[in-house]
Amino acid sequence: MAIEKQFSEEIIDTSTTQDVGGVDSQIIEVLEAMGNEEEIQMQEDGSAILGPEEPMMPEVGFAENLAEVISPQELSTIYIELVGAIESDKSSRQDWENTYTDGLKYLGMKFDDNRSEPFAGASGVIHPLLGESVTQFQAQAYKELLPAGGPVKTQVIGAYDGLVEEQAQRVKEFMNYQILHVMEEYDEELDQMLFYLPLAGSAFKKVYYDENLGRPVSKFVAPEDLIVPYYTTDLETCSRITHVVKMPENDVRKLQAIGFYKNVDVESGDNVNITSGIQSEKEKLEGMEPSYDDGEVSVLYEVHCNLDLEGFEDIGQDGEPSGVKLPYIVTIDSNSENILAIRRNFKEEDPMKKKTEYFVHFKFLPGLGFYGFGLTHMIGGLSKASTSIVRQLIDAGTLANLPAGFKTRGIRIRDEDEPIQPGEFRDVDAPAGSLRDAIQPLPFKEPSGTLLNLLGLLVQSGQRFASIADTNIGEGNTQAPVGTTLALMEKSSKVLSAIHKRLHNGQKKEFRLLATIFKDSLPPVYPYAVSGGNMQVKQQDFDDRVDIFPVSNPDIFSTSQRIVMAQEMMQLVQSNPEIHGPGGTYEAYRRMYAALGADNIDSLLMPPPDTTPKPMESGMENSGLMMGGPAQAFPEQDHDAHIATHVSLLNMAPVQMNAQIQGNIHSHIMQHLQLKADAIAQQQMPPEAMQQYQQMQQQAQQMPPQEAAPVMQQAQAMLAQFSSPIMSELMQQFAQQVSAPPEEDPLVTIRKQELALKGQELSQDQEQFESKERMRMEEKLRQDKIDVERIQAQKDIAELKDDTTRDRMDQQKELKLIDIGLKGL
Repeated sequence: MAIEKQFSEEIIDTSTTQDVGGVDSQIIEVLEAMGNEEEIQMQEDGSAILGPEEPMMPEVGFAENLAEVISPQELSTIYIELVGAIESDKSSRQDWENTYTDGLKYLGMKFDDNRSEPFAGASGVIHPLLGESVTQFQAQAYKELLPAGGPVKTQVIGAYDGLVEEQAQRVKEFMNYQILHVMEEYDEELDQMLFYLPLAGSAFKKVYYDENLGRPVSKFVAPEDLIVPYYTTDLETCSRITHVVKMPENDVRKLQAIGFYKNVDVESGDNVNITSGIQSEKEKLEGMEPSYDDGEVSVLYEVHCNLDLEGFEDIGQDGEPSGVKLPYIVTIDSNSENILAIRRNFKEEDPMKKKTEYFVHFKFLPGLGFYGFGLTHMIGGLSKASTSIVRQLIDAGTLANLPAGFKTRGIRIRDEDEPIQPGEFRDVDAPAGSLRDAIQPLPFKEPSGTLLNLLGLLVQSGQRFASIADTNIGEGNTQAPVGTTLALMEKSSKVLSAIHKRLHNGQKKEFRLLATIFKDSLPPVYPYAVSGGNMQVKQQDFDDRVDIFPVSNPDIFSTSQRIVMAQEMMQLVQSNPEIHGPGGTYEAYRRMYAALGADNIDSLLMPPPDTTPKPMESGMENSGLMMGGPAQAFPEQDHDAHIATHVSLLNMAPVQMNAQIQGNIHSHIMQHLQLKADAIAQQQMPPEAMQQYQQMQQQAQQMPPQEAAPVMQQAQAMLAQFSSPIMSELMQQFAQQVSAPPEEDPLVTIRKQELALKGQELSQDQEQFESKERMRMEEKLRQDKIDVERIQAQKDIAELKDDTTRDRMDQQKELKLIDIGLKGL
């Protein structure tokens, strides 16, 4: 920096009578006496500046790369501080990396065929306990977190509003469309993340806007590629997040060409400090050479950190730098040791300058620190022990089937280098004369049954912990209640259920980051085409009135559990259908089909008929009233016309003889009178009362049903104050209209009604008498027919007996004659 020289009053005394020119000459003489090494700049006020003038910091845009304007010395200081901190962060998680690396060896993906202990060619098989657990979890979680209909659903925040409900539906449809059809990488990245998660215990997604693609992306970040300080508890409060990015060298140069990165020399090739044991083990499992990409890939550090940069300080209320560090993203090339970019990591309009979140942390099990625990940490020891026992059992079987031993030195066997074939007897020269004495096999034992039982115990323990053991819900009593089955499933899957809830929470954070990007990047109206039509979403739809979260249920983690719960619901509905009604039965079956994954459910189920009352013509209402049914009045109907029609119905003779129908008609007319009184009262209400009444109605429409009921009651009470007098007048007019004519004696009317009732009773008695007589005649005819048939049957039986008797007598007669003839001889 330039230094302004200060002089004492003994050298320069502006209060003297010397003129300005004399002062300037004196200053020059003093400065020349001090030496001519520094450049001297004279100022207008007579002062002088020693050294070159300090260059001004150029103006840069908010989103520009600050590395282009910061001095090389300061960039070097930032590089040294950040790289040193990153190395410390890496060393602090070394134990976690070692456990993770050791667990990768027991996935069973690579067969160890070069073992020489305890003998050459010993078994190198790996027990699939860990691999099976990882695969089972990945398959189950993948189906739950990414269903076919889309993973996003929405919910309205605050009071219910039809417009907000439409807004929530637009957000849901648009985000599902983007994730399933536009963000092509989402499916594969989620699948990959769910495979890493049970292995490492932690996995990450990076959600950001890709300028090249022109849309948001959600990328999987391997746990070994995200480095945080030792004291970190969560990503939201982490002061330094380092993302290790492996980018092709050509892509780095493209970003430099468009000005995204600073145009400095970059070097490709793996940095020995970056390559970890985790990466080496993964490359071995994939069958790839660890250094296959040397010279093609640049390893970058993308550091999300807080810095206090000179010239870009945080300014306090007093206009001076406050010393508060601001969030930045610093991109470092680890090979060339150059800083490629420094960009602000907060929004320009944010007065608090909060950092922008990019990463989402998914945990398998909560660890003791930042990183979670995976299956390699929890059952890695069981997998290692199981692998050791399996190898011992196989090696013992190999030694027992192919025994080795000692033989006498002088014994000679023909073709001894070739194995003996089945059924072959080979010549042997035994000097001792006895082959048994010349050969002594070693006493190898058969595989141990104890080890086999121990292996089963270890595998069972590991499977039970990983929730992949078979649940015997089909055994035992087949008539057991569904709740018992559900309890068995829950008991055997508690661990998996808790993991599923953590995934649900992580995916919720991911969707909210995506919604924020859509809010910042979409135009005011964004049309898009889907199968079957065109749709659109508005930028303002992504506001705080709509909450976005995953469609997966954190309490239901499998299809079998979903089916069991739907089955239990159906049994409850079927046990008491009266309180559930037709709609409850329909909904129970619909949820059961949905749990089974059936398509086009509407073609299988017939919805219950709509019983909601609808406005009808007065004639149709009269028809229903005559059948004994109720009727409903509506505000938009012509009340006078309806009342006149119903009064005409009252004057009909059948209605006058049925008190129940008369009561229904009067009740329906009262509804019309009350609605008519309300309409007249609203027209006659003072403007202030009418305004208050309308405000209460609007307020009730925006509230949930439980909260809206008291407000509606207050509004109705206010309206009743004006409508009650009007209702009283309308009832008096109606009473005069339906009252009997004054010239007719009430006793005569009553007598007519009694005679009509008596005639109706006589008619009913006559009908009953005729019915009984008809039934009596039919019974008599039926009895006569039965008697005739019985007599005929008895006659037939008598004739049959008579014929039998005659035949027997004829036979006896013939025998008697034969007997007499024999005696005569």
